[in-house]
Parts: sequence; structure tokens; C-alpha cells
Amino acid sequence: MPDAVVIGAGPNGLVAANLLADAGWTVEVLEAQPEPGGAVRSDRGVHPDYVSDLFSAFYPLAAASPVMARFRLHEHGLRWSHAPSVLAHPLPDGRCAVLERRTEDTDRRPRRLRRR
Repeated sequence: MPDAVVIGAGPNGLVAANLLADAGWTVEVLEAQPEPGGAVRSDRGVHPDYVSDLFSAFYPLAAASPVMARFRLHEHGLRWSHAPSVLAHPLPDGRCAVLERRTEDTDRRPRRLRRR
């Protein structure tokens, strides 16, 4: 029998399980979904040539987290990369509001989406 059972293999559950394991506990992680990752997953469902983040809200928090930094994931190959734009929200009329990494680069007027 494990010392702890963590329900959910999303970012918070995996961090908790790792902290407990690092402290010497035996840990079992249970996940209802077919893949672990919770809000940190991607797929090619939109188009096979593009990888899309399904729930990318966690990444900025992970990159800045002192708890995540203690895992030294860079020693295991983790490299943070940043998209040219932080986020975009397409609007029904074909415009797109875009948030850039630097405030001065953010265009306050919605852009037209480029169609291929």
C-alpha cells in the first residue's frame, strides 16, 4: 500500500507526487483520462502539421514556479520556448485580438486574420 495516493495526473498532482516521492514516500498517481498531463497537453487535432496547446494557461506559472525550478528539469532536457505572440483570440468577423510579450508591442486594435 502506498504512503500517498494522488488523484489526478495534471501539473499540480504530478508536482505533489514528485515532492512526496523526493521526501521518501511511496506514491500512487491515479488519472481518469487516457493521458497524463491535465492542462499541460498538446495534440495535432486542428491540423496534422501543427501542434496545438489544449490548455496552455499553466505554462507561464510553471516557468516562474520556484517549486518547479527545484526539480531541475533542464537537466533532463526541458527547454522553455516562447511563441512570438502570447495569445490570440479570433473574433467571428475575421479579426483577431493579439497579446504580445512586451506591452509596447501589443497592438490594441484587433488584426485581420491571415488566411492561407
